[in-house]
Amino acid sequence: MTQLSVIIPTYNEIDYIEDAIKSISFADEIIVVDSYSTDGTKEKALLMGCKVLDRKFDNFSAQKNHAINYATGDWILFIDADERVSQKLKIEILSEIKNSKHSGFKLSFPHFYMNRFLYHKVDKVLRLVKNNNVKFTGDVHEKLQIEGSIGTLKNFMIHYTYKGLFHLIQKKDSYAWFQAKTSINKGKRVTLFHLFFKPLYRFFSSYILKRGFLDGVPGLALASINAYGVFSRYAKMILIEKNIH
Repeated sequence: MTQLSVIIPTYNEIDYIEDAIKSISFADEIIVVDSYSTDGTKEKALLMGCKVLDRKFDNFSAQKNHAINYATGDWILFIDADERVSQKLKIEILSEIKNSKHSGFKLSFPHFYMNRFLYHKVDKVLRLVKNNNVKFTGDVHEKLQIEGSIGTLKNFMIHYTYKGLFHLIQKKDSYAWFQAKTSINKGKRVTLFHLFFKPLYRFFSSYILKRGFLDGVPGLALASINAYGVFSRYAKMILIEKNIH
């Protein structure tokens, strides 16, 4: 019988972790890789029967690659604590891993903002893969590397992306600092192109190309804050370069 392992990286996710675990209770193995949470996340996961790995966070790829070493299933599903596998997606996952010719599947993630799902702001991300030479690369926007063909599942993953406006901005700023430091360490430098044109393109991409305008005010707000996040990253690189952060 095909076995499914689920990997969940966590840090202080007590408000989310229980529902996340319940949504993937059909898995044969649930592995939580925790960055030394202080809010009871680890204890809750242990209480619910998960295998918990403690690991100090350095980057997203390394965290998940560490957990892969402990996965025993034929397939691995990667989810975050603020994500939920719906009943329809569960049925589709179990069906596909029994008979699939693919080595992995992308899942669709509509953003959740202003108390609604933005179905015109959908990310398709490789998250379900055969446990065979699997690894992540990249420090911030990590990318899953596999061998073989990739399909796309039809049903959506439920993703409670942002708790609200201030949480969204805080999250963008947190990522911006991490991305800025990583870019500086790689010897990258900021130009006027980065400061002005890249944020504008991010807005254009989110609002026009990805049809965010069809989601009304939430779509406009999200496109604007996405552009801010890009600008913030490069502004922070300048602050780091000048040692005034």
